[in-house]
Amino acid sequence: MTRYRGIWPVAPTPFHEDGALDLDGMKRVLDCLIDQGADGICILANFSEQCLVSDEERAILTRLCLEHVSGRGPVIVT
Repeated sequence: MTRYRGIWPVAPTPFHEDGALDLDGMKRVLDCLIDQGADGICILANFSEQCLVSDEERAILTRLCLEHVSGRGPVIVT
């Protein structure tokens, strides 16, 4: 079993002014966290506005994040 170590920030979920998900913004958030040396990334946690997204949007964000990170680091979906 692998132990989690280091810094695992919760990625904020960006939205457009109309409340729609900002998917390009989410990619920029992920890139920034990776570039800053995060050991892993948590998505859809309390800090990331999880209560504001629908189940469909959760699926979209999960897929987008896993595909965009693409092995550059581990991702936890909460």
